[in-house]
Amino acid sequence: SKPKQLCRFPGDYTWSSLSGRSVRLTPVAIQSLSELERAKLQEVAYTRLHQDYDLGCQITMPKDGQKRKKSLRRKLDSLAKEKSKDKECIPQAFSIVLSQVIANDRTHRQRQDSYRQDPPQREEHKDSSDLVSSILQFATKRPSNKELSSSNSSLSSTSETANESTSPNTPEAAPRARRRGGMSVDSITDLDDNQSRLLEALQLSLPAETLSKKEKHRDKRLSLNPIYRQVPRVVDSCCQHIEKYGLQTVGIFRVGSSKKRVRQLRDEFDRGIDVQLDEEQSVHDVAALLKEFLRDMPDPLLTKELYTAFINTTLLDPDEQQSVTQLLVYLLPACNSDTLHRLLEFLSTVADHAHDRQDKDRQEITGNKMTSLNLATIFGPNLLHKQKSSDKEFSVQSSARAEESTAVIAVLQRMIASYQTLFMVPPDLQNEVLMNLLETDPDVVDYLLRRKASQ
Repeated sequence: SKPKQLCRFPGDYTWSSLSGRSVRLTPVAIQSLSELERAKLQEVAYTRLHQDYDLGCQITMPKDGQKRKKSLRRKLDSLAKEKSKDKECIPQAFSIVLSQVIANDRTHRQRQDSYRQDPPQREEHKDSSDLVSSILQFATKRPSNKELSSSNSSLSSTSETANESTSPNTPEAAPRARRRGGMSVDSITDLDDNQSRLLEALQLSLPAETLSKKEKHRDKRLSLNPIYRQVPRVVDSCCQHIEKYGLQTVGIFRVGSSKKRVRQLRDEFDRGIDVQLDEEQSVHDVAALLKEFLRDMPDPLLTKELYTAFINTTLLDPDEQQSVTQLLVYLLPACNSDTLHRLLEFLSTVADHAHDRQDKDRQEITGNKMTSLNLATIFGPNLLHKQKSSDKEFSVQSSARAEESTAVIAVLQRMIASYQTLFMVPPDLQNEVLMNLLETDPDVVDYLLRRKASQ
């Protein structure tokens, strides 16, 4: 026996679990999906983009964290930097791939946690996977007789760090709806509801471990639970600071900053220092730091692979633009998607304070003048661009580049305005994900349905 889809009427996506419980699929945030579901959603979105839409370009799945081929100029620059490597620390945040930033932040968080423990406790600290095994063995009181072992539940991981990384932004005592674990489930068929909740609690509470290169092989199982939000510490810190101190600052992101102070903040983040941004920091310095981080990413947040696809959404009918943009967002690696969500949420908040208004006492509050169009004009080129082949080609195609720049601004402005729905996954796509898994992994589907029902 296996879970069944109950099609009671068109547009109804209701499933029946092995226990007979009905689960009706409703729109959910992409961050609430398990790691396995997100990987499957990428495949479903990729297929739908090719079958249902014509973007006039080749759509390539973004490569998460893989090293790209360097141009001759970049190779020479790298050689020059190698000479002074002994004198300089290796950057922990700026000018490195996003997945590595997330991994460095995780290490920073673990180091902070270890400092809070006594030395004997640190020495006696055991591997968390051993802890899971021992507690599960005690909880189940019987050996499992069936293990999930299909290629679909063992999808290869394209990044060495992204999916097992955890962001230091996530509070340890977060509400249940916001806590997300990142460890794999290998056997669930012998667990009843109480034991399943025990397993979930273990996965949500234990930190992700630092895996060696040998352990990061392509057969790593993907978790059946959601993963922690993967947002760089520097991005979240800058957004929080401006949300707290700078929403009424006129010309935020346009007014100049102190290059010396921005460089100092950058160096502190790059050295892994626990930087605390408070009211003493200039809002303009923090704004400049955020722009600098996004500008210096080796691969833009919306990825070079999807550059043309995102640009060409502006050529579609208005009713198709949102749907296609949403499918393209689903293709992004988890760290890019989570960081984009945090950034768009922040930019939307800044835009909401753009115009003058009155408070409850009818006192005039000056707006920051940064509308979604102004913000898209500033951030668009940093989030969505492709590497030009040469300066000569750039000058020859300057007219075409100007048109693309206008399209980039339009894409980001639309994203800012619709970010709340952009990261929601409709029932039909969730249904397609479950149908794909049902063919080979009915036990996985049953577990996912039980988790959805409990939520």
